[in-house]
Amino acid sequence: MSTGEPDYLTDWADMAYATRHMVFEHCGEAIVQFDPVANRIVDMNIAASTLFGYPRQELLQLTVTRLFGHMLPKLIVFTQSVMETGRGWSDEFTFRHKDGERLAVEISASTLSFRGVLYLILVLRERSEQRYLLDQAETERTMRGGLLEWRNILNLFQESERDNQLLLSAVGDGIYSIDSEGLATYVNPAAARMLGWEQSEMIGKNIHRIHHHSHADGSHYPVEDCPIYKAVHDGLVHEGRQEVFWRRDGSMFPVEFTSTPVISDGRIVGSVVVFRDITERLSTQQRLHDALEELQELKHRLEQQNAYLQEEIRIEHSYREIVGQSDSILKIVKQIDVVGPTDASVLVNGESGTGKELIARAIHQASRRSGQPLIRVNCAAIPAELFESEFFGHVKGAFTGALRDRIGRFELADGGTLFLDEIGEIPLELQSKLLRVLQEGQFERVGEERTRRVDVRIIAATNRDLRAEVDAKRFREDLYFRLNVFPIHSPALRERPEDIPLLAVHFIEQIGLRLNKPGRLLRKIDIERMQHYTWPGNIRELQNVIERALITSQGPEITVNLPERHLAAKEAGAEAARAPLEGILTEQQMLALERENMLAALRAANGRLFGPNGAAALLGIKPTTLASRMKRLNISSTGL
Repeated sequence: MSTGEPDYLTDWADMAYATRHMVFEHCGEAIVQFDPVANRIVDMNIAASTLFGYPRQELLQLTVTRLFGHMLPKLIVFTQSVMETGRGWSDEFTFRHKDGERLAVEISASTLSFRGVLYLILVLRERSEQRYLLDQAETERTMRGGLLEWRNILNLFQESERDNQLLLSAVGDGIYSIDSEGLATYVNPAAARMLGWEQSEMIGKNIHRIHHHSHADGSHYPVEDCPIYKAVHDGLVHEGRQEVFWRRDGSMFPVEFTSTPVISDGRIVGSVVVFRDITERLSTQQRLHDALEELQELKHRLEQQNAYLQEEIRIEHSYREIVGQSDSILKIVKQIDVVGPTDASVLVNGESGTGKELIARAIHQASRRSGQPLIRVNCAAIPAELFESEFFGHVKGAFTGALRDRIGRFELADGGTLFLDEIGEIPLELQSKLLRVLQEGQFERVGEERTRRVDVRIIAATNRDLRAEVDAKRFREDLYFRLNVFPIHSPALRERPEDIPLLAVHFIEQIGLRLNKPGRLLRKIDIERMQHYTWPGNIRELQNVIERALITSQGPEITVNLPERHLAAKEAGAEAARAPLEGILTEQQMLALERENMLAALRAANGRLFGPNGAAALLGIKPTTLASRMKRLNISSTGL
């Protein structure tokens, strides 16, 4: 029997009904309807059931005061206020979750008069951000899974369009409905606001042409390919993942949407679309992705640094501090104090084994980069074909054998110091590549087009005369000047014989602990022989000689064996020291030699007279005898 109403009005009523049904049920906010007079819950949506922790049917059996009864006075005042004014908001309520926990919520309330009964509609949002996000995620999963049947809301909202507007206005997601021709029949405020239109301007318009006409790259988006309209044609729920909607001003924003068909009397009369701006989510995902890439890069870099450090641990350094009181050593210490705090390039020149790396480490420790790594590269040990890979790194597959990405030494030293040992050994054809990164602070890994920047301080060392190498066209002059900003000369051990006793005692203590032979002593005659020795291997040779003597020692004293061909007389005014090689000594020469020997022992013992490493032990005499001779020779330990 016909009601006399046009078909399009019936279609509109069916679609409005379905729209209200879908919006209420799947709204991301928790919505509860209750009768304040009867103290009963009338209905709630999925989000509300999830928030309270009860199944819908169990929750419908509870009274309002069962959930909020512990705050009954405040609930009564709030309810009366809402009933008088029609609206209300509060963030002071807590409710009892099914598991017994009390959770704080924000409540937005409105009144609804239906069939002579006054109802309250509460929109609740848990103030715990973590739980709120979980509820949102659960709601999204439910929406993507399709719409559930919900029939009780039909009679409640069928007679009141004003109440429908109230509900839709409370939803934060964009919602609109279209008819079977793709024309907008309803647009909620959130959708209009996000798209930059007035609601009235969108009604009756083709919604695809308004905001979904183009892809993100600007290319045309055919309406027949649009998931929004497919729901109208095939009656299935369609989703859009990370597509874009266009605003009225021509800008776009990424969205996620669901298009659900509205079916009445077995035919499709339209579709309801719910969409969400996911700009912030994508931004967060991108930040997380970038952070993950950065962490992976840092992890790989730390692995490379760890491998490098493990390699360095196996290489014993000559010593851990500069030992010596000679003028040349004091000059080096002053130079380190001057250049250390700067970022100037330093070129350390000296024979092999004189401690050039020790000077580099001291400069690094005196710099602002001391908290960052000091990376050492032995330029003489790098094959020419691996030069770029060793210095700048490579990517996987860059050449045969490149099985994984590798970080180069420059990148490892970023923020710190790079020590280029034996810099004079780099082939001339490769020096230009090194010069470029020193000048520009930029490089590319082998097999990679990306340019990387580094902040590295350079300390170079060589046992060659680089100026002569430049003159001979074996070393680039521009690279030489780039490195030789602040030159430091590391003297040979034979140039500072007064430091030999101090160095010998230092190595005896250091190596003795490692060999479990502490407290060993040097004989006076061995100290003299070492000061006459030319030390072609410099400090490294001295360390080896002491270690060999400690290994072969059987008692408290050690015996030093030195090749005779390298023994020579002292130079530079040591007349008293040369006299024993020339024949008979005068009394004055004997006193001068004794005094010089005693001063050397005191210096080697750092002024200590007694103990295992004191001057008396080094001289092989009793402490009382030493004190007596010092008095006779007018020697004071405080004046050393």
